[in-house]
Amino acid sequence: MTAGTDEAPQGARLQHYPISIFGITMGLFGLALALRAGGFVPPGRVAGAAAALSLLLLGTIYVAKAIRHPAAVAAEWGHPVRLAFFPAISISFLLLATVLRDEAPGLANLVWMAGAVAQAILTLAVINTWISHRAFGPGQLSPAWFIPAVGNVVVPLSGVPLGHVDASWYFFSVGVLFWIVLLTLVFNRLIFHDPLPGRLRPTLVILIAPPSVGFLSWLTLNGGVLDAPAQMLLNLGYFFTALVALQVPALARLPFALSFWALSFPFAAITTASFRYAALTGSDAHRLLGYALLAGLVLTIAGLLLRTARAALAGEICQPE
Repeated sequence: MTAGTDEAPQGARLQHYPISIFGITMGLFGLALALRAGGFVPPGRVAGAAAALSLLLLGTIYVAKAIRHPAAVAAEWGHPVRLAFFPAISISFLLLATVLRDEAPGLANLVWMAGAVAQAILTLAVINTWISHRAFGPGQLSPAWFIPAVGNVVVPLSGVPLGHVDASWYFFSVGVLFWIVLLTLVFNRLIFHDPLPGRLRPTLVILIAPPSVGFLSWLTLNGGVLDAPAQMLLNLGYFFTALVALQVPALARLPFALSFWALSFPFAAITTASFRYAALTGSDAHRLLGYALLAGLVLTIAGLLLRTARAALAGEICQPE
């Protein structure tokens, strides 16, 4: 009787295991890349290993959910907000390839190809869902919608060094186009409609990611030439970082939710971009800014890990909403 009683809550928790959990892996991979960019290679390797293990663990649990509760996965796919988080899995594989690129290029190439194919399929599938007969309202739009299509700008980070230049240009082109489209829609929603609900407010930080990652990918595609588009993308990253910083006091008053992991990867992206710019120009100001951002990133992720562990132990994560 006891075993049956225990099994039911465990099954219920598995059923409500959220796709947004993969925001954790993106954040940890972002931390690994930021540490390496700042010259902290051994800690970056540790963070990369932790990120890879988290992807393996969280992915295994989600596969178990898909096997045991396929209807729950289908419901997430049909949800206007959760749908956007499915490509966080493929993006995590692309970031893993970036982490592995220098030390295990053969393995990185295999991981990149798997991630790129999955990203291409998921981008088409999600956008097809957006433009299907089902109507989405402005209230269902948030910066999380950047993940499926704009997330394509991640692909060149490892794609170009691994020799997939043409494919990298394809993904980058799609990502930049939909950044412009979705940025317009998101600002229309933020300005002219009701404020984002509490659980989605942290996704505002995602605004930092497209120009920051776009800067890094553009440099990779452009042979490291610091031209006008690169300058523009980096400065847009700084603008959105400053804009989001003004929202931090309001975000700090919100109760914890997994959506707070949206703070991690964009923060890591602008940190890495600052170090990259400093390396190209010798700018001490950008290097110091990178160190300041890195310190904030480390503290942010440490806090997120602590809060996530507390929430998991309290059984507050895998709960119906």
